Amino acid sequence: MLAYYFKLGLRSLRRNPFLTALMILTLAIGVAASMSTLTVLRAMSGDPIPHKSDRLFVVQVDNYPADTEVGEEPSDHVSWLDAKELLNAGDGLRRSAMYAVGGVTEFADGSNSLVSGMAVNRDFFAMFEVPFRFGNAWSAESDAQGADEVVLSDAFAHRLYGDADPTGKTLRVMGRDRTIVGVLADWQPMPKYYWLVGGPNRFSETDDVFVPLHNALANELDPNGNVNCSGDGPEPGFTGLLNSECVFMQYWVELAGMADREAYRSRLAAYVETQKTLGRLPVGERSRLLNVTEWMRVQRVLGDDTILQTLLAAGFLLVCIVNTVGLLLAKFSGHAGEIGVRRALGATRRQLFQQYLIQAGVIGLAGGVLGVGLTFGGLALIARQSAEVAAVARMDSTMLLVTLGVAILAAVLAGLLPTWRACQTLPAIQLKTQ
Repeated sequence: MLAYYFKLGLRSLRRNPFLTALMILTLAIGVAASMSTLTVLRAMSGDPIPHKSDRLFVVQVDNYPADTEVGEEPSDHVSWLDAKELLNAGDGLRRSAMYAVGGVTEFADGSNSLVSGMAVNRDFFAMFEVPFRFGNAWSAESDAQGADEVVLSDAFAHRLYGDADPTGKTLRVMGRDRTIVGVLADWQPMPKYYWLVGGPNRFSETDDVFVPLHNALANELDPNGNVNCSGDGPEPGFTGLLNSECVFMQYWVELAGMADREAYRSRLAAYVETQKTLGRLPVGERSRLLNVTEWMRVQRVLGDDTILQTLLAAGFLLVCIVNTVGLLLAKFSGHAGEIGVRRALGATRRQLFQQYLIQAGVIGLAGGVLGVGLTFGGLALIARQSAEVAAVARMDSTMLLVTLGVAILAAVLAGLLPTWRACQTLPAIQLKTQ
């Protein structure tokens, strides 16, 4: 019977074509507006590594001077002085200090290309579950010795070598001849939670190259980003930067489980107290440990403007549903005679309710199909705002199904009142008027 009602719903699309088209278009526009913004919201607010986000922590060691205002947030980054001590302590299942680097890749034909990169420890790749297409991360020995090795991103390797395996080859990157030990598979976490430094970096493509942290420090690769210094600043030169309270690194640690968080926090507090005896970290007790979702919240990955736009779009969808209610009332009122005859022939109100609610669902399905197309158009317009927004304004299969589902649900909700009103038709009155 339901299949029969569905066929009737398809046939009903041809009755009152103008009214039907108006309902479909109204739903489609409302769905497209809401789903476009919801798609962006979902991409920005989603957990990028849900199965272990509660075990990955960024460590903030507050090395601000003693006269820092009460309530001020610790710096987003740490100094090499603190990162080095945390690495040497060896706490946690895995750990990595990191900072952004940049430079030039030189080719055999004399040409060159600018590259963006990250200087990281070996544990970075396992900690963030970075997939490899060829090779692997550098060895523990290379990590400690700062060997001239490099891991390439999938996009950068494809641009240089196509689909061939380049591991073992030498590439001159940032002034050094480096051996390629690995090539990443397609990997672009959204957002780039391991390096949230604001601006387009939050949703940008994966960095071109990854080099050993100790190699970057030994070859004095300058930070490619902000360096914040308190007090009198560092002594001249790269060595002065490393020996100063200037912050330019992030430090991440992976713990074996949630229960280890308090233990690590206690060890961090003990480290702060030890440094206080050496005349450092006067407000170090404000240092903290934040997991992935907490870190994203602190960094305000999801802006207030995005939330506001989503709420406004949801409100617009509600207005469209209300308008559809009125249009369905007008459409179903024209079926009063048909309903009266069916009731006189023995059709129950429940059967009529099912029939006309399914008709509303068919209209919602048609509106959803059109809404999907309009959603793609809406995302294309949103993507034109900036490169950062373009990275997240993408429809996936999940959101595609959700879009269709929202359209059908909206039509069914809109059809509840008109369907109920239609079922209240008295057959005797309708038969007398025929």
